[in-house]
Amino acid sequence: MAPPEYDAVDTNEELIAWSREYCRTVRRERGVDVRFDLVEWAVSTRAKRRAAAVERPTLPDAKVGDPYDWDSVPGADGRPLPCTVSLTRAAFESFDRSEWEATLRHELIHVEQYQRDGTTGHGPAFRRRAAALDTDVHCPAFADPKYVLTCRDCGGLVARRYRDCKLVRERERYRSDCCGAGLALARGPE
Repeated sequence: MAPPEYDAVDTNEELIAWSREYCRTVRRERGVDVRFDLVEWAVSTRAKRRAAAVERPTLPDAKVGDPYDWDSVPGADGRPLPCTVSLTRAAFESFDRSEWEATLRHELIHVEQYQRDGTTGHGPAFRRRAAALDTDVHCPAFADPKYVLTCRDCGGLVARRYRDCKLVRERERYRSDCCGAGLALARGPE
């Protein structure tokens, strides 16, 4: 199925087709090292907090920055195990085209890290790659969070949470990745 024009995306299948084709263009034009034959695609109509996600198995001893020994995984035959890029329909409907494209580039970084290192995260390597691909570490929100945590030093966004959790309750024990400063609760329950 050929992808429709962006403004003509109507069905979940069209959303996947358009997003997959955009990601292939990014791989070709920006040198993203991703094997799409090992990527499955899905659309979530229930997600309210994440614009998209890469669902992948948790692998022992995997660490971002250390190429993973895929030969050690039964059945992998030296190749990364498949992962799934799950797109959120509500985010696509809320975002403009540039925000959706940035979201897809963000997810491509996760796929690239996973296929190389066996895991992924939002640490320094991700931030460097995000800058190179002109995307953010945090995707734009499309639903209002109940809690917003920021860095006490620079005010940068650390996390959005949609329910009470350990990070919200024990925020004084955590530090921001950006400055290493404590966390502040910028918005709580209203």
